[in-house]
Amino acid sequence: MSWFLFSATVISLSGVMAPGPMTAATLAAGTRGRHAGALIALGHAVIEIPLMLVIVAGAAAFFKHEAFQLTVGLAGGALLLLMGVQMLFTIGKTVDSDASSARRHPFLIGIILTGANPYFLLWWAGVGLALATEAAELGIMAFVLFAIIHWLCDLVWLEALSFAGHKGSQLLRGRVQQIVLLVCGILLLYFGCAFLYDGGCILRS
Repeated sequence: MSWFLFSATVISLSGVMAPGPMTAATLAAGTRGRHAGALIALGHAVIEIPLMLVIVAGAAAFFKHEAFQLTVGLAGGALLLLMGVQMLFTIGKTVDSDASSARRHPFLIGIILTGANPYFLLWWAGVGLALATEAAELGIMAFVLFAIIHWLCDLVWLEALSFAGHKGSQLLRGRVQQIVLLVCGILLLYFGCAFLYDGGCILRS
């Protein structure tokens, strides 16, 4: 079990640390709230923990179905475009004016960006399924430990990202915050377009 938990940690970190819309959103949220990453990780867990159970129960094939990928890809792409535009429109606002919303919205960001990411679902239908299945075969305790360790990887990485965004905004105040929001907003627009493009490729195939 020790070797499995070690390998699961390494594989989980490789998935968690892969650049994506969650990375951009967490950096941006960090400019307004030091612990935005923890709230995003909690929102992420709302989708991910039940997903583990559903996949182990035999639903992995459903997530690989083209119709499902198309639906999630198009919906996720549209949401990312909306979030990117909204983020760009916040540039120029003061940190204080957005401080209260920063404490509320990161949790929702975690839920939305997790459920609307087709690549996250495909990871769980492939790599995640293998890990979760092996954990289940080792027993309920191994499965629980695997779920906890995987989420802790999310928590640590997202907290590190939000800390980086927060410290950057503190060091140079408003200018850095605006630069971070600009870059992250553009990245969200890019990922949104990529999701929509992939959905279009599925339609044409």
